[in-house]
Amino acid sequence: MSIYRRILELSKSYELDIASFLGEIVKIKSFSTKEKDVVERIAREMNRVGFDEVKIDGLGNVIGRIGNGKKAIAFDAHIDTVYPGDESLWTFDPFAGEIKDGKVFGRGTVDQKGGMASMVYAGKIIKELDINKDYSIYFTGTVMEEDCDGLCWQYIIKEDKIVPELVVITEPTNLNIYRGHRGRMEIVVEVQGRSCHGSAPERGDNAIYKISRIALEIEKLNERLKGHHFLGKGTIAVTQVFFSSPSQCAIPDNARIQLDRRLTFGETKESAIKEVEEACKMAGYPEAKIIVLRYEESAYTGLKYPTEKYYPTWVIEEDSFYLKKAKETYRELFMNEPKIDKWTFSTNGVAIMGMHNIPCIGFGPGNEIYAHAPDEFCPVEHLSAATAFYSGLVAKLNNKG
Repeated sequence: MSIYRRILELSKSYELDIASFLGEIVKIKSFSTKEKDVVERIAREMNRVGFDEVKIDGLGNVIGRIGNGKKAIAFDAHIDTVYPGDESLWTFDPFAGEIKDGKVFGRGTVDQKGGMASMVYAGKIIKELDINKDYSIYFTGTVMEEDCDGLCWQYIIKEDKIVPELVVITEPTNLNIYRGHRGRMEIVVEVQGRSCHGSAPERGDNAIYKISRIALEIEKLNERLKGHHFLGKGTIAVTQVFFSSPSQCAIPDNARIQLDRRLTFGETKESAIKEVEEACKMAGYPEAKIIVLRYEESAYTGLKYPTEKYYPTWVIEEDSFYLKKAKETYRELFMNEPKIDKWTFSTNGVAIMGMHNIPCIGFGPGNEIYAHAPDEFCPVEHLSAATAFYSGLVAKLNNKG
């Protein structure tokens, strides 16, 4: 029997264990900056299934290791989730972690605790089948991704000094292989006005009118942005509006809009800012202030690790050695040709490859359309398939089959 058949059969035999573990960690609420309890539960599971080392770093990431090779690879899952939103839109308790009809239900099953559960049991299989000799393999349950994607890996690379040659991102891919996604920025445009009594608006300078004209130019800018044959088109959208005024019957003296800018291949922070500057000039307000926001929240450990909210685009080349090995692994396991695609949303890859040029590929259980949505669920069979893929890729990179 080939090593891949053995991996597939063993992964299937652990399917209910993986689903049960996922159900347990879904029950533990772990919103960004509040992940302590779920991190500790994951650490216990890593120790229970036989990881060589388990630690929690200064930012609060849980990092399990298997092997002690000179080369390193990593599997990453963020273990914070967004809030459930309006619970009347759910047909079940978002935090029940129920397993029923071949699915695990609840917030985070897809985005992205399902990948975490599958990773841990891949580690168990890698140990049991003794298929790793060449690598130190890190399994990272990372924090604060929903608030600030990539911050956790900035810390892992710079402070923990873990610099793998490959990172597998286990965000949901519907069991397809992903090789990139657009980057993004969070930008504020601010204008100053002059307040006066609302009964005589001509005495003042209405900041809302000024920011409104800029917003309309931003809308037009969206039509002129670049495209890319694989990642698609860059986009920009006004997502929030703010103002200040001395009273409800006074002309506002300040107004701001927040922009969500999605960056395709070849677009940078500098090029995006220049385009917004041009839009402000076209609106008639070249003096408008343009600010790239910063993230400065404290982790659950109490640590602050500030970063700019610029998250670079990344894409791994079609002829990449690692993409080739991922395709070979998929064919060996599933006897089918993999679909190669991209995420619509953003991941920790913005730091891993976008900032540090460490190759990334994506493969995860669940469909991304359920991320941040009510009635989120992950198919149980996806969990065992992802476990098999992670184990099989390690075998492939170790030339075991």
